[in-house]
Amino acid sequence: MPNPNPTTTLPPARATSPTPPRKGFPSPIGCRAGRLLAVWCGLAAGLPAAAQAPPDAAIFLVELRTEGPAVRVGKPLPVTPRTGYNNQPAFTPDGKALLYTSIRGDGQADTYRYDVRNRTTTQLTRTPESEYSPTVTPDGRHFSVVRVEKDKTQRLWQFPLAGAGEPTLLLAHVQPVGYHCWLDADWLGLFILGKPNFLQLARVGTGDTLRIEGDIGRSLRKVPGKNALSYVHKRTPTEWDIRQLDLQTRQTTTIAPTLPGSEDFVWTPDGALLMCRGAVLYRYRPGTDAGWLPLADLGQYGIGPLSRLALDPKGRKLALVGQ
Repeated sequence: MPNPNPTTTLPPARATSPTPPRKGFPSPIGCRAGRLLAVWCGLAAGLPAAAQAPPDAAIFLVELRTEGPAVRVGKPLPVTPRTGYNNQPAFTPDGKALLYTSIRGDGQADTYRYDVRNRTTTQLTRTPESEYSPTVTPDGRHFSVVRVEKDKTQRLWQFPLAGAGEPTLLLAHVQPVGYHCWLDADWLGLFILGKPNFLQLARVGTGDTLRIEGDIGRSLRKVPGKNALSYVHKRTPTEWDIRQLDLQTRQTTTIAPTLPGSEDFVWTPDGALLMCRGAVLYRYRPGTDAGWLPLADLGQYGIGPLSRLALDPKGRKLALVGQ
């Protein structure tokens, strides 16, 4: 069985050899809300966090149960109110809690922690700055955030997960950071805002950086069982692919086209991909499925469009954002 958390090694850079996009990939079932989601995703990826005027968004949890080749999706459980900005969920490594960003009465984006079992919420940050995309760091004792500082600079910081102590700056000279993904205790994959937005690797210990590819989406995910980082490459305004970067060779290859207009995805522990379009959740198993297959339409619960997926380590609980 492959190691789910291989050690990241980064040798000197080599030439990248993109894999041509796969042709003939079947189109998914359409949803009326898909166009709205595509427009919002495009705005969110292209503007700094502080400049956005996001719509109301709420976080929901659904149970996933595997029955042979089928996946059963449970009824959504609300984690947050359906008013205000509640977004960017991420599970803790033990799957017992969910960190997320919320903008409430003071207009500041702060980090909150939701206890999955007890269904209770605790505010973790209360600062004059805004914090986005909370993610538990590899040491398990902190969580990293994209912080919009007083001068609107967007850099990566970390806070103690236990709540006591001051935040520390992780990458002083890397900005403007939009999103991030820990590759190991020292290396990160970063979404850097620009024209175009681009994928960059960064090393915390030295501050070294390496630009990989432009025109990427906001989702950055480690690939289960591989020493690789996956991301969305936007080849054209309408043709997007999920790609993977081999962190050893630095070669990039295409995994599959995305759902039209969708850029948020997660991996299941057994190597399947989950995405949403409109109010519908889809699955694609590379090497097995001919295309994206619908799992559930959450529109029946009055939720949608869906975005910002997060899966617990066991693959049993899925957090997603809906309107």
